[in-house]
Amino acid sequence: MENTRQNSQLPLLELDLLKTIVVIAETGNFSSAAAKLFRTPSAVSMQVKRIEEMLGRAIFRRDSRSVTPTPDGEVLLEHGRRLLALNNEMVSRFVMPDVAGTVRLGATEDIAERLLPGLLQRFAQSHCCVTVDVAVCSTEVLRSRVNAGAIDMALTTFNPKKKLNDDIEPVFQERLVWAGLRNGVAFEKRPLPLSVWEESCSWRKTALSSLDAADIDYRIAFLSAHISGQRAAILADLAVAPIPESCCVNDIVELTEKDGLPGLSAYGVGMLLQTNPSEPALAAAEHIRASFSQQRVA
Repeated sequence: MENTRQNSQLPLLELDLLKTIVVIAETGNFSSAAAKLFRTPSAVSMQVKRIEEMLGRAIFRRDSRSVTPTPDGEVLLEHGRRLLALNNEMVSRFVMPDVAGTVRLGATEDIAERLLPGLLQRFAQSHCCVTVDVAVCSTEVLRSRVNAGAIDMALTTFNPKKKLNDDIEPVFQERLVWAGLRNGVAFEKRPLPLSVWEESCSWRKTALSSLDAADIDYRIAFLSAHISGQRAAILADLAVAPIPESCCVNDIVELTEKDGLPGLSAYGVGMLLQTNPSEPALAAAEHIRASFSQQRVA
């Protein structure tokens, strides 16, 4: 009887509080979490204080730059993610009960590495009955596979300054910048060492065109289809690279005209969709549009 009485008095953790804890852990600080949750940093801080007082344990270690989960925080995160996933699965069965099936999605290497994880995670939470199969290929291959009906849709990069093919729908734009190592010297070398990918890459085309226009001699020092490979070249101070502004974090910094490099234009992400898409594909397309509309636009 005593155990029953004690258990009945246990506090109930609100899903909203658990979501805040998870977002803080994913972003690494209160300010970024607040922006993602559309709250003020003080409101987020109050939510953390509330759950810590409720549990009687510290959930995060705080310093001047970031927060990290304590051992108790890790336990809370593990169970919190489970509860949030269960809630999403349950609710989506009522909200989207008739959308079920498989979406065959294609993406270029950079999009698959940087943008797809978040997109797919959020889509799985809202559409539990839809499975997404992903293929990673070049833009040319993706376009041919969509046209042939081998995949339902694809995400590719494009140059917003050039005329778009009629089959591509722009969904996002972001500044493309030169990036180098903080306090590095690679940008001073001539020929300028570059980290880029194959000739069909829109980032490469934009970067080389700007260097040619500025009459700056360059050489391809590092070839990588992955943004992680470009980061490695930058962090080793072997090269500079044209990458999205959002990728300039920590010791990777933007290089400007003050560093002797020409400005770069924005790059775009576009969506290719079959002429007669399935209902799951239409749901995925709408999710992609909504997700990118909430992100920073150049």
